[in-house]
Amino acid sequence: MNRKSFLKTSALAAGAIISRPLITLASQSKYKLALIGSGWWGTNILREAIRSGECQLVALCDVDERQVKKCLEEVNKLTNDQPKVYKNYQELLHKEKPEIVINATPDHWHALIAIDAMKAGAHVYLEKPISHTVNEGKAILKTARDTQRICITGFHRRYSPHNVSGQEFLKSGKVGQIKEVKAFVTYNFGQGKVVSDEPIPEGLDWDTWCGPAPLVAYNPSIHPRNWRQRVEFANGQLGDWGPHWFDQILWWSEETAPKKIFSVSTDKINTNNNNTPESQVVVYDFEGFTCTWEHSQLNGRPTSKTENVGVYFHGTEGTFHMGWIGGWSFYPKNKNAEVIHVDAKLNQPDQQNIDLVWADFLNSIKSKKLPFADIEIGYQATNMSLLGMAALKAGKSLDWDGKLGKITNDSDANKLLERQYRKGYNYPKYK
Repeated sequence: MNRKSFLKTSALAAGAIISRPLITLASQSKYKLALIGSGWWGTNILREAIRSGECQLVALCDVDERQVKKCLEEVNKLTNDQPKVYKNYQELLHKEKPEIVINATPDHWHALIAIDAMKAGAHVYLEKPISHTVNEGKAILKTARDTQRICITGFHRRYSPHNVSGQEFLKSGKVGQIKEVKAFVTYNFGQGKVVSDEPIPEGLDWDTWCGPAPLVAYNPSIHPRNWRQRVEFANGQLGDWGPHWFDQILWWSEETAPKKIFSVSTDKINTNNNNTPESQVVVYDFEGFTCTWEHSQLNGRPTSKTENVGVYFHGTEGTFHMGWIGGWSFYPKNKNAEVIHVDAKLNQPDQQNIDLVWADFLNSIKSKKLPFADIEIGYQATNMSLLGMAALKAGKSLDWDGKLGKITNDSDANKLLERQYRKGYNYPKYK
């Protein structure tokens, strides 16, 4: 097949898959919608929910009044809805009884809010990673099935046109046999600086922001935005970027979990407040292939001919790179053969395709069929990140039974699948 024929065929196939979330089903009235976590990313999701024309925004919730103010400014540009503002999400659920909840809080709040929202009757759009610990993810999945609520993971890369056509190319066999896969995210963030603790800003309920996590002193290097690089609240680059790329790998392989996991990281050299690994490698042993994860905040790999994020699928017929802004490319083993490339088609201002995820979410609610990015998909991809961190903490290779959801070669290491919540917060039930 020549390049022109391939692009035409893959475009048709991609269109067929992408059209799935765009099927129009009859809607009786607008869904009552609430956003919990009204920061930058929550506002991005909310924007697409409003644009769908099928939702009435009834409430915004955030413990930081500054974030709510910014979010409301955007809301007022898009709709005449007059949402009520809450700091307590449980009060919101009780009083407003939303039918849909967007959960775009920091990772350490994902489980409790998603579970409470589904138990209150709401369908949930849950941002990735779905949880901060493995057993939280089990509890979210269990609740979704027990309540029969739709819970979709914010995996917009599952819907982007170039990801869909790229998966078709991978599954076609044109890359040959693939036994080696590498996911990576590399940057050079620079030396940085240490930021001192400060008084809690007016309008911020810092105690509730920390929630079930340890109560630490307020520091502007944590909130807003950089909490991802603190282990109290997230799992660093592996937890932030990993689920997106691990999902691409699981999607291609149709496997659900690795059998063995091992990880190492470098000692910290940068001067900043972060306490997650600056540079980390994780090796995952699957039934049919091996996978490595590599991230660096020290070097952006300037010699690489592809962008600094994505997945390499190394096959017997060449190497396929699934990227983000740069689309995807296939580099044949025959150096005289033409490189095949497909550009990305991404929405502004966030360079994602959240609208496609949202359309699938609504259609799943109407049809009562699981979405393409169902919570179980999010659970499996998130687990790869969390198990990588567990292996790093354990300092040894871990054997993982995906069906049982437990580490089988070290009973003590199973303690790393959850953590102690702060007094006043109950760890969700997952059995």
